Amino acid sequence: MNTLFVIVNVAVLLLLMYGLLVMQKKHVSFSKRVFTGLGLGVVFGTAIHLLYGTASEVTTVTMGWLSIVGTGYVKLLQMIVMPLIFISVVGAFTKLKLTKNIGRISFLVIGLLLGTTAISAAIGIGSALGFGLEGAQLTEGEAEAARNELLKERVVTVENMTIPQQILEMFPGNPFADLTGARATSTIGVVLFAAFIGVAYLGIRGKEPERAEFFAKIIDTLYSIIMRVVTLILRLTPYGILAIIAKAAATSDYAAIVNLGKFVIASYVALILMFIVHLALLALAKVSPALYVKKGLPTLSFAFSSRSSAGTLPLTLKTQTKDFGVSEGIANFSGSFGLTIGQNGCAGIYPAMLAVMVAPAAGIDPTSISFIVTLILVVTISSFGVAGVGGGATFAALIVLSVMNLPVAIVGLLISVEPLIDMGRTALNVSGAMTSGVLTSKVTGELDENVYSRPTVAEA
Repeated sequence: MNTLFVIVNVAVLLLLMYGLLVMQKKHVSFSKRVFTGLGLGVVFGTAIHLLYGTASEVTTVTMGWLSIVGTGYVKLLQMIVMPLIFISVVGAFTKLKLTKNIGRISFLVIGLLLGTTAISAAIGIGSALGFGLEGAQLTEGEAEAARNELLKERVVTVENMTIPQQILEMFPGNPFADLTGARATSTIGVVLFAAFIGVAYLGIRGKEPERAEFFAKIIDTLYSIIMRVVTLILRLTPYGILAIIAKAAATSDYAAIVNLGKFVIASYVALILMFIVHLALLALAKVSPALYVKKGLPTLSFAFSSRSSAGTLPLTLKTQTKDFGVSEGIANFSGSFGLTIGQNGCAGIYPAMLAVMVAPAAGIDPTSISFIVTLILVVTISSFGVAGVGGGATFAALIVLSVMNLPVAIVGLLISVEPLIDMGRTALNVSGAMTSGVLTSKVTGELDENVYSRPTVAEA
């Protein structure tokens, strides 16, 4: 009987996917198909949750089939991330328009990412204090105990590391290993390696222009091919979002979410406030926040569903260049650096909130100015090298809590609501990267206002 129910569920999934395919053939816009997939996923997943529950065999087996579509799509995106980061950063150096302002652009992108992370840390602190969150209010169950056992191994790798040692971890001792994602800091390792290649290109261009031109043509060709692969994968986005969000809705522990509702609400209040800060910065730069929201929503929705900043990178680049009018060079810089530096949600708000919650247990007054200023500085500096994949927030929190000499066990106590909060954190990370790209382009005069003001979302 269970097999029959699974077959029915899979048949419904295929039917919903066929509906999205029909919309595509009728040339319904990309954004409408993405939101349709999101809505169908919520309804389908909630129905499975209500009919079978989260622990039933029917749900478990059905989720396995859903993973082929959802997780398979994310894996395809992750497959292209490292090559895309490498070729994007090198390609940024080979574009003449960018190389004229390379120092200024790098300073603006990194400065904006770090600056917004400092602001997000302050907002996280304010939200935790405003809602009166305390780590002592959390209880440890079987799942939480198991999570803390797993974290003990990870804590060992970061608790005894000084900030200089953490910075050294970012350097690519073996760039080919980093291209495989072998380390937690592999992403920034690839970025740094690509940046060295780019700087070397600039040196060769002045001495041997013919060889430099040949190299630039090779990079441009590789970039075109990789972006074509990206385009092919992005066409699967509505189907991927349908499966990902359906799985999330079907397997979420709603009882645990209710029990930790205060923390969830405080987290989303902080995330929303920081998103408003992004919009305010755009408004100050005389860039329409309304168009940013309208045209950026499909990408932010995927980031929310997938919980992977790295997996969202192809969409991040597409949205910046085709929808916002950001130059390719700046989009490549902000998108790539945004994966590893200044993630507003994972490396800003989350560790700051946890630090405030556990500070009383360590005999520290979380409202003291010295504690708050120190925490903001530690969070900002520690935001370097946070991997843009699931688990990056945990890594960031462990670093911050260890540096501040605070208890780290709280990280494992939030496992039941981690997926729900991570959705919002990832969307905010991506928004931070896109905002830095738009603002940098605006300041340097490289923002294509005609593309930005266009009301429609470009097709993948």
